[in-house]
Amino acid sequence: MNLSTGSNETFQACEFKEHLNILRQIYFFSKLPLETLKVFAYLCTRELFKAGDYLFRQGEDDGQAFYLLSGQAQLIREGKNRTWEIREYGPEDFISATAMIGHVHRLYSLRAVSDITCLVMPRDKFSRAMEQFPDLMPQVLRTVVERLYAWEEQFLTHHAEEDDAAMKSAGISLI
Repeated sequence: MNLSTGSNETFQACEFKEHLNILRQIYFFSKLPLETLKVFAYLCTRELFKAGDYLFRQGEDDGQAFYLLSGQAQLIREGKNRTWEIREYGPEDFISATAMIGHVHRLYSLRAVSDITCLVMPRDKFSRAMEQFPDLMPQVLRTVVERLYAWEEQFLTHHAEEDDAAMKSAGISLI
């Protein structure tokens, strides 16, 4: 018996269980049936990014969603004459569910501030899995709508009511 093969299988089984437990905590996946979550747990990969690496760049259509396990990332928007550092993401943040669902060009770049470990779910794998469970797509869309609504509600509560310019940007929940 090859001990390294046995160790590798044990590692993969532990990683699968860890991925499954993580997916159960992420808003996007948490309401899906266990059998579906198992498929996604198998399909997602764990990736490492060094400080300074880009997880994605503005203008790209990489079709990936990220769940940060460790490290910090900076969200950046590049304009014609200026660059904005918008916010930081850290452990337990789930980023870019919409990139898994549809073809969209990134409006922002995401750069690692420190070394990052994350789970990555590519659109092609997500789409193939959803083909096996087409009756779940309405639930996925409801989850996205609920998240957009919750975001806008928080935005209005914390920013827009005090800032006329921000209020003029409100309305994403109307799409």
